[in-house]
Amino acid sequence: MKIKNLILMACTGAFALTSCVEKNAPHNQLSEAEKSDGWELLFDGTTLDNWRDYNGEELTIPWFVEDGTIVAKGDGGDASGYIVTKKEYENFELTWDWKIAPEGNSGVLYHVVENPKFKVPYVTAPEYQLIDDAGFPSPLEDWQKTAADYAMHTTDPAKTKVKPAGEWNTSKILFDNGHVEHWLNGEKVIEFEAWTDDWHERKNSGKWVDAPEYGLAKKGLICLQDHGSAAWFRNVKIKELPRKTEEVSLFNGEDLKGWEVYGTEKWYVEDGELICESGPDKLYGYLATRNYYNDFDFSVDFKQEADGNSGVFIRSFIEPVAKVNGWQVEVAPMGHGTGGIYESYGRGWIAEINDEQQKILKEGEWNTLRIRIEGDNIKTWLNGEDMIDLTDEKIGKGQGRIALQIHDGGGIKVRWKNFKLNTL
Repeated sequence: MKIKNLILMACTGAFALTSCVEKNAPHNQLSEAEKSDGWELLFDGTTLDNWRDYNGEELTIPWFVEDGTIVAKGDGGDASGYIVTKKEYENFELTWDWKIAPEGNSGVLYHVVENPKFKVPYVTAPEYQLIDDAGFPSPLEDWQKTAADYAMHTTDPAKTKVKPAGEWNTSKILFDNGHVEHWLNGEKVIEFEAWTDDWHERKNSGKWVDAPEYGLAKKGLICLQDHGSAAWFRNVKIKELPRKTEEVSLFNGEDLKGWEVYGTEKWYVEDGELICESGPDKLYGYLATRNYYNDFDFSVDFKQEADGNSGVFIRSFIEPVAKVNGWQVEVAPMGHGTGGIYESYGRGWIAEINDEQQKILKEGEWNTLRIRIEGDNIKTWLNGEDMIDLTDEKIGKGQGRIALQIHDGGGIKVRWKNFKLNTL
């Protein structure tokens, strides 16, 4: 009766995937209708070929396949036990069946960013919590319970009906250009918009206050968690959704809303212009967008009032306390490569301008810098003149914030205005 009722719910309720599932349909397979609709299996019932270790090249940790299910052995913990898909996903609908051992704890994470500087997935990735609500050995906060957006959003308790440990549940995550839904056993239990003022307030006031890149990624890997107890997964399938483009207002001309300051240097607004100025510490300073922008066409006007050693970082992330990792389109005094591209970790200069291009900079006057980046190609222009056209695999794999820089050494003052950004 339980199976029959669950099938009826899937066929008639809002939680239906793409077609009614027959009562005796085999697990870990796609129907013809699902295939036509773009669904993809992340687990075929027999192998873990689509999965590997987090920050690894292959699957080495103790996950295995048994009776058509992915099994977490229970040997993981906070620092280990994570497997991720080999493919990244941006906008999607993800569904899966799961059950957990008594007193168990697990989770499904998405938009996971891999980098040696991120030791665990959850410092970048939102998590759909899976846990034995009734039998967990210590009290749980609402944000720790099953189907919660872990440490961010809690479920609607009237709609959250969890099967006991050892019984199968069905879950879904919908991520559609920042619109997020969590479903559990046929009911939508959470709905919110990512990257809004409310979302950032939650991020910056709770568990993630010291994880500056948490939840900002717009694409990434899907992750299953072994958190020290056995868990089982089956019917893991995903459907990718299209990306929407938009025109973004980065600077309102009044204050620094939408930006975050890193370091002790000065950032302020005066007469509708954004100004960066060296402070008494004479260190590096950054003003970074609070959101990620990956593929875009961006232009901004700048005037170097003093020294002018600055720059525009793209696809960059913050390493506490005030270090930016990524690629910088140079803004510098005459003869120092404005419009060229510098990598802040690893390779240094990866695209420099020539002597004739150096002369395009207008000292002490307003200049216009334009950056267009899509996939692994980046182009820059200064005052309408071509500067760099670079295709680079490493840049293609990056994602992150836009950030303005103040170089160290002191004595720097640059004015900025007319920020224009269109996502691609």
